[in-house]
Amino acid sequence: MHYIKKEEYNKELTDQLKIKYDGILSGLGEDPQREGLLKTPERAAKAMQYLTQGYTIDPVEVLTSAMFKEDYSEMVIVKDIEVYSLCEHHILPFFGKAHIAYIPNGHIVGLSKIPRVVDIFARRLQVQERLTHEVLHCIQNTLNPLGVAIVIEARHMCMMMRGVQKQNSITTTSAFTGEFKNVETRNEFLNLINKQLS
Repeated sequence: MHYIKKEEYNKELTDQLKIKYDGILSGLGEDPQREGLLKTPERAAKAMQYLTQGYTIDPVEVLTSAMFKEDYSEMVIVKDIEVYSLCEHHILPFFGKAHIAYIPNGHIVGLSKIPRVVDIFARRLQVQERLTHEVLHCIQNTLNPLGVAIVIEARHMCMMMRGVQKQNSITTTSAFTGEFKNVETRNEFLNLINKQLS
């Protein structure tokens, strides 16, 4: 048997959400019984569970599962981390990239765990400002590094598809702790995330 990735959904919750989505379709003037929409309530119910799975995962547990003692005290950067989340105001997507750095203080963490933490917080109903701080504080409080830096750049469908309909606008949020409060260290981080490797 080769590796198989299997998605599992809470059947009771799926059934509850199916009824709600069926009602939404009817309320919009659609016929939930027409061929193209027959399975839409179930698909939407499962999609919403997938897109909000971060509520059921502990980001601290994810980080501590791959913490290692290491005598390294230079900046560690993971950049261009893809971010996909749902704006809590309209339940429309926002998406972009996160750039994260930390300066170890006796411990490093498996590199894949940093994007994983971003995913956990992003897979909740969110605003970009809170997402930025939640990721920052989780890394700071769990690893206790000398400092953490984060920048998130994202496009918001609630601005692009509705409202002001500004398709080219990008929202940038940032937050810093510890050594990254120092202008020189912060500028080094900002220069590195903007630099293209040759």
